[in-house]
Amino acid sequence: MTEIFIASLFLGAVAGVSAGLFGIGGGLIIVPVLVILFTQQGFPPDLVMIMSIATSLATIICTAISSILAHHCMGAVVWDKVLRLVPGIIVGSVLGAIVADHSPKEILRLVFVVYLLYAAINLALAHKPKPGRSASSKIVDGFAGLVAGCLSAILGIGGGTLIVPFLVHFQMPMRNAVAVASACGLPIAITSTVSYALLGRSVLYLPEWSVGYVYLPAFFGIVVTSIFTAPIGAKLANKISAQRLKRYFSLLLFVMAAKLLWPYCAGLIGTITALLHL
Repeated sequence: MTEIFIASLFLGAVAGVSAGLFGIGGGLIIVPVLVILFTQQGFPPDLVMIMSIATSLATIICTAISSILAHHCMGAVVWDKVLRLVPGIIVGSVLGAIVADHSPKEILRLVFVVYLLYAAINLALAHKPKPGRSASSKIVDGFAGLVAGCLSAILGIGGGTLIVPFLVHFQMPMRNAVAVASACGLPIAITSTVSYALLGRSVLYLPEWSVGYVYLPAFFGIVVTSIFTAPIGAKLANKISAQRLKRYFSLLLFVMAAKLLWPYCAGLIGTITALLHL
């Protein structure tokens, strides 16, 4: 427990700076690192991925609150749009947690790796969503919220990389799209965290200090430092070439994806080697 708490302090510091510097959610960093930490500490293999996702979502509750306050003070949050997205987000978040709870750990890991690679490619290419031609309807907003909530709960993220492109496509200015996505991150995080906490209650071999699938020492360690380092990252973003840094960060995401894929690659290599010796 102590080792994970200390490591989570450093993880929270890095995740906070990354969120402020690159404008992305900390889940991209938190989930893969927690997978490594939990594995090294001997957590049950079938719980490592889902506990990493659940704990990441729990930390987003705190960061989302501070982000919402900042955007609201600047008058950037379009609350009417938030209210249209939230019902779908809540339902989707619950469904996503249930899907993740019933998915094999290998599938869950592969889904996250695919998303990690998608985010890394977008950062490397400096991809920006293109605006569309018409505003979205209530039905489209509801469906978008459902999809964003479901995928965010499965991936352990705040949903910004999913919601922002959708909003920009339907003619919302980038400044407002980011603010709305930040506001939507709170219901995603709260609903998903509660769902994971309840779904994990019946698991008998959870590590000590767990509330369902949420591991408290990692949660507190990440939150304590990320709250203070996120503003540092935001200040650095105005002083350093963000585009070059995003490309460097994309390389880090590629390395993390490779790290998560390695067990499958090692197994495949072992199988091929065994077949060649037959």
